[in-house]
Amino acid sequence: MSRGTTPLPAPRGTADPARRPRWPVPADITKPPLSGAAHWIGVPLLRSFWRIRSLGTHHVPLGGPVILAGNHTNFADGPLLYAFSPRPVHFWIKQEMFTGVLDPVLRGIGHIPVSRGSADRGMIMSSLKVLQAGNALGVFPEGTRGAGDFAEVHNGLAYLAMRSGAPIVPVACLGTGERGASIGSLPAFRAKIDVVYGKPFLPAPDTGKRSRRAVTDASERIVERLTAHLHEAERLTGRAAKVPAGADARA
Repeated sequence: MSRGTTPLPAPRGTADPARRPRWPVPADITKPPLSGAAHWIGVPLLRSFWRIRSLGTHHVPLGGPVILAGNHTNFADGPLLYAFSPRPVHFWIKQEMFTGVLDPVLRGIGHIPVSRGSADRGMIMSSLKVLQAGNALGVFPEGTRGAGDFAEVHNGLAYLAMRSGAPIVPVACLGTGERGASIGSLPAFRAKIDVVYGKPFLPAPDTGKRSRRAVTDASERIVERLTAHLHEAERLTGRAAKVPAGADARA
């Protein structure tokens, strides 16, 4: 280039080298470059804030595709389930989180953006790719923070389990507090939190006929299993509601 010549602008869609993210964005979603670092940093960091127990991790298959399905009431649930999973896991995260500096970080640790309120073909295809590669997928099947009781589970979980053949491992995150996304709603300092994994199950065999009725039926069975695990986890950790002495338990 001769002196004084103005460089041509980069073609539209080409990243400016001076503005490339500091963190690598994986070309292959099944091989996130930052997942190991995030796990090893996350566990001691979270333990410095809260007293955390991870129970039933032996239920999580250490190889092959698996879906970890957790309840969701608080912003803390996602980091807890991600950090304390006994194997690397790709989590569904709402699309709105993938902005600015967080975008390459979230993609670098293998998270999958989810567009809520509409059919998200991209999310489905990315999730299937993760499972077909023999990896773990983490989901909050209720779709957003709520009561955390699995009362409403979206059919996307049933569809993925049926199509991929991956077993579902229910996960109950207990002690994170009431529904909330702000710093003020996070569990109190040194609060006791339990992350409890249950036995894996298959909602239904995949016969190749994934009709709306078949997916809905499978989704209903998933709700039953997840709810049963939540109650068992509450009993196991001593968090189950206690009936006062002399009261009629049937009331």
